[in-house]
Amino acid sequence: MVSSKPKWDVLIAGGRVIDPKNAVDTQLDIALSEGSIASVGAGLSRSNADAVIEADGMLVVPGLIDLHTHIYHKATAYGVDPEPIARRSGVVTMVDAGSAGAGNFAGLRDFIFARSPLRLLAYVNISYPGIFAFDRDFVVGEAAVRELLSVDHCVAAVEENSDLVVGVKVRLGANTSGDLGLLALDRAIEAAERVGLPVMAHIGKPPPTYAEILARLRPGDILTHCFRPAPNAPVDAAGDVLPALIEARARGVLFDIGHGMGAFGFESAESAISHGFLPDIISSDVHALCVDGPAFDLLHTMSKLMHCGVALADAIAMATHHPATAMGRPDLGHITIGGPADLTLLKLVDAPLRFVDVLGQERIGSSRLSPCGAFAAGQYIESEPRDFESL
Repeated sequence: MVSSKPKWDVLIAGGRVIDPKNAVDTQLDIALSEGSIASVGAGLSRSNADAVIEADGMLVVPGLIDLHTHIYHKATAYGVDPEPIARRSGVVTMVDAGSAGAGNFAGLRDFIFARSPLRLLAYVNISYPGIFAFDRDFVVGEAAVRELLSVDHCVAAVEENSDLVVGVKVRLGANTSGDLGLLALDRAIEAAERVGLPVMAHIGKPPPTYAEILARLRPGDILTHCFRPAPNAPVDAAGDVLPALIEARARGVLFDIGHGMGAFGFESAESAISHGFLPDIISSDVHALCVDGPAFDLLHTMSKLMHCGVALADAIAMATHHPATAMGRPDLGHITIGGPADLTLLKLVDAPLRFVDVLGQERIGSSRLSPCGAFAAGQYIESEPRDFESL
């Protein structure tokens, strides 16, 4: 006797599928079964699915990846609860960017990662305690204390958590690495080389300079906060892209937005993009001090970059395929039969919206991306879009 049981768990029907890795941008149906992509095509049978989501008018994209977040919630003063952020931004994979070091990574794993339906990954901070003293009123730089920069301890933490760790994080700048300057970067690179992973380097106010940091980064390493305002902007006083950025990109260094509370300036972004220097990756650097602005979350940051001249399909790639590649996770960031059922459903809302950078400069955008739902390995995540005041 032939079973009449539907062969798919969910059918997402009629959406505009944008999958940059596979060069897809057209109206298609996507079927999900047992946590994987079961079928992709036009006119798939609704009767074969237990549930159908009518996605006409929606964008259906690979599950969004926010490569730079801080989600060590309640264990650090600036950590945010990942699930509400994911629900309002359509993010499926969140990557904690060095909130924890070797001394406290086990807590991030057990208290945050193990309890979440999301896919959560992390960079281990080269500094033993991670980012332990960061607030609006003060910063104690975790990379400014030589004794905390233990390569051996960092390597051990990476190896003990290899299923979750995607790289080594280091924060560089006057407030974070202090008088040690580039020593922290050298130690982060040493640790990363021993475990075969990339470094994500935060750039703050000098010292060190943009050029000094880039000179040390290897192919596949990531410079985050790439469009920060001066000092240490990516462009000179005339708005031209610094030669150090062009040289670093040519040898394979990656550039990530990492918006946050102090690391995205419209003048830097607009100048760089107008000269053809686009970021490789868009991330929010969402944490407790920027979750209510100016960064908000990944979708808001993507919308902001689109206003600066990044095309929709490119913005999707910068939050899906590109970060997946940067993490060495070829299974993520695309819509492929047999791959994980990680999907984000979006709408492009045409409405004026005020965008603000970290200096308080404003731009009025004409559209923004809004979440309609998401799937993480086939598990549905309901969206709770943030309300933005109409202009």
